[in-house]
Amino acid sequence: MTIAAAVADPSRVLTRAIDRVAYASDASHYLFTPRSVVIAKDAAEVGRILLAATRAQTPVTFRSGGTSLSGQASTDQVLIDVRRSFRRIDILDNGLRVRVEPGATVRQVNARLARFGRKLGPDPASDIACTIGGVVNNNSSGMACGTLENTYRTLDSLVFVLPSGTRVDTAAPDADSALATAEPELVAGLERLLRRVRSNPASVSLIERSFSMKNTMGYGINSFLDFDSPADLLAHLIIGSEGTLAFVAEATYRTVPLYPHTATGLAIFPDLESATSALPDLVATGAATLELMDSTSIRVGQGFADAPTAIKNLQVADHAALLVEFQANDAETCTERAHAGADVLARANLVAPVALTTDTVDRAAAWKLRKGLYASVAGARPSGTTALLEDIVVPVSKLAATCGSLQEMFAQYAYRDSVIFGHAKDGNIHFMLTDGFTTDAQLTNLAGFTDDLVDLVLAAGGNLKAEHGTGRAMAPYVRRQYGAELYDVMCELKRLCDPANILNPGVIIDDDPGAHLAHIKAPVLIEVEADRCVECGYCEPVCPSKDLTLTPRQRIVTRRAMARAEASGDHAFVRELEDDYDYAGVETCAVDGMCQTACPVLINTGDLVKRLRREQKAPAKDLAWTAAAHVWGSATRGGALALSVASRVPATAITSVTDLGRTVLGTDTVPRFDGGLPGGGPARRALRPSIGAGNIVGVFVPACVNSMFGAEGDGIGVTAAFTRLVERAGVSLLVPEGVESLCCGTPWSSKGMAAGHEVMRERVILAMREATRGGELPFVTDASSCTEGFAQILKDAGIETEDAVAFTERVLLPRLDVAAPTLNTLALHPTCSSTQLGIDPALRTIAERVAERVEVPDSWGCCAFAGDRGMLHPELTASATAAEARDVRALKAEAHASCNRTCEIGMTRATGTPYRHILELLEKATRP
Repeated sequence: MTIAAAVADPSRVLTRAIDRVAYASDASHYLFTPRSVVIAKDAAEVGRILLAATRAQTPVTFRSGGTSLSGQASTDQVLIDVRRSFRRIDILDNGLRVRVEPGATVRQVNARLARFGRKLGPDPASDIACTIGGVVNNNSSGMACGTLENTYRTLDSLVFVLPSGTRVDTAAPDADSALATAEPELVAGLERLLRRVRSNPASVSLIERSFSMKNTMGYGINSFLDFDSPADLLAHLIIGSEGTLAFVAEATYRTVPLYPHTATGLAIFPDLESATSALPDLVATGAATLELMDSTSIRVGQGFADAPTAIKNLQVADHAALLVEFQANDAETCTERAHAGADVLARANLVAPVALTTDTVDRAAAWKLRKGLYASVAGARPSGTTALLEDIVVPVSKLAATCGSLQEMFAQYAYRDSVIFGHAKDGNIHFMLTDGFTTDAQLTNLAGFTDDLVDLVLAAGGNLKAEHGTGRAMAPYVRRQYGAELYDVMCELKRLCDPANILNPGVIIDDDPGAHLAHIKAPVLIEVEADRCVECGYCEPVCPSKDLTLTPRQRIVTRRAMARAEASGDHAFVRELEDDYDYAGVETCAVDGMCQTACPVLINTGDLVKRLRREQKAPAKDLAWTAAAHVWGSATRGGALALSVASRVPATAITSVTDLGRTVLGTDTVPRFDGGLPGGGPARRALRPSIGAGNIVGVFVPACVNSMFGAEGDGIGVTAAFTRLVERAGVSLLVPEGVESLCCGTPWSSKGMAAGHEVMRERVILAMREATRGGELPFVTDASSCTEGFAQILKDAGIETEDAVAFTERVLLPRLDVAAPTLNTLALHPTCSSTQLGIDPALRTIAERVAERVEVPDSWGCCAFAGDRGMLHPELTASATAAEARDVRALKAEAHASCNRTCEIGMTRATGTPYRHILELLEKATRP
């Protein structure tokens, strides 16, 4: 059986050029283009694939989150995607345990656990994107995890699939006997290795020393000292094995407490020696985190707009900082621990006294400094360079000297602006190098630096990898760290589990001394909107098109593949990529900007797509949209009338007509009508020049989308609801003359129609300057996406833009009589715009006034309706909302709400349940 034959659905075997290059990059500095990609359905299918690959001796590599930094999630052979169909999360024992498939992210799991006051032990900084598959396979740790709460220590059971296709569940009562029956040679070999390791005192001593610290170098051979059961032994050897021994199909964790009380402080020391000298006493106080930052880190942090007060005016020389945090289950214990920490810091050699605060703003600024270092340095790197992030660990007593030597090495090898930061209480530090890493001179430089780094770390009694995994970056040095005997044990372990060497060859075990210098990504310049991308993949979980076409990272790496091919003269390959990129990269991007909320270097891939749409627009289409801008009032009323007429005609008839138009003119030109669309809404010109009878507190422009699309079912619509709320609150809003012709500009900007957008921009600025009295009054609109669009137009005009939700929470709600909640449960859908505008707290506040229980589904995300994108490409909205729709149906809520009309349509279509604007529900709750 071939690998393709082992996959039930041939459409999940991807061989197009665009699919292969889209999956080529992970977060590391290596680049391998797979020959095919398989979207695996379940563990049984993975078993069939592995058996076929073993028989054919075809290498395979697993990819889930792709946030790995050492090259362990890439291959030039067969790549198996085990994220898309492996996201199940089961909460067990009231949150004391959790069973998770490999495609779920740490943040998604912790969101489910939070309501039980629990969380996962591993706490990597990449929690937004790193998946359980990667966490298990890299034995990831993080800020507070240390060596006591990682996967190795908190795993309850594991389900894994061996290259032979054998499935093992260590929770089964007969796990050992079943494994021995299915894999007798493997079990016998494990028992031989166990005796071999335990009978060698030198091996035992080296393992105990190496694994007393964080350690992801080589295999987790400490398992040979800690476990006797064959199934448990093998499961723990698989932890940290980077996909080279088995496929992890499911992991059950024992969770740890989620501490609600925290106190944080940023302590500034004159030098690294002073900072590290304070560590033993701070560790003894029970500090949860002790994050070290060197002088370069502090200089970088001073450039932050909201830099912590402690560093703003500091004249940085050799200074170092420790971010100290205490956590506890109750306020009293947290205060006690913080006082103990304060006493230690008072005796330390500090530049200035430090206060440990519970203030959320001050704490956020301190953590932004620490977490923003990678983003700032990587994002500011020169164009045409690659960022290489590494980590090491040494005994805490050697930390200061090691950091000092590293800084000298940065200067010696001309790696400028390299910062050192990390988890000081563990002796674990990270540093980043930026260079081209492609010329002979650059590679020779990297080789020399790496050799010196290995000498430095091993001389200090440390480990060459602490968190990021061995991967390809340190595979040639595994023998150097452990010696010939234990390296041979690791090689024998690999042969026992994977005799055909099909699982991720070249990762962890590689005897080529130059392997770490091969296949490094060649930097290439692309559009400025995305050129700073470090390909980390943080954007992928929030992208609405991730399960349909491409993610933001994949859109960017495909652009880079095009640029490389163009530079090499392979124009046929460029055309092949471009042909498929139109749909996968451009047409099915929601340009919702959610990727920017997750991106460490603040890239909005939607800006790149808007540029491409501008460059690709058809002249006739551009002229039509520009003309529409000149007569927008008539255009919106015509659209509303068409929808009203269509709503009275059998839906199938209208759908047939629009489908024909889509066939002739293109699916990205003609929207598809279906029975889920409402009739047209009321004309905006019907509004009086002034709403309400009290003091004038702003200017109101109802969004044209609420005029185009009518209310859901028997609802009154948000515009009518908002005007009634204004009247009941006893205040007044002005409505500008010619309101019917005003628009936020999003229909033009999202499509790349610059001329039409400019027409609308000039009209809006002129009208709003007059209506707001030159910016004296705030400007309010009633659809979150339109608020975002208006804010972009008016950002340099001195006019404050506010969404009706935020305005209601700030101005109206205190003046309204809201009795007890009128609903039992409410399913709430925030939007991408409400998230980026920062109005989600106001949205929830209003929701909690109308419902006893408000539920935002754990799988919430952008609905991808995106104006008319959900009508042009309904498959995009269907894919984006699938998971949330399942959660919504399971909630069985009494009502459903959002804050943007097209999003309400999208969610109504996805769930089959009416969604209304939250202000409609508030209006109903405040009726006399």
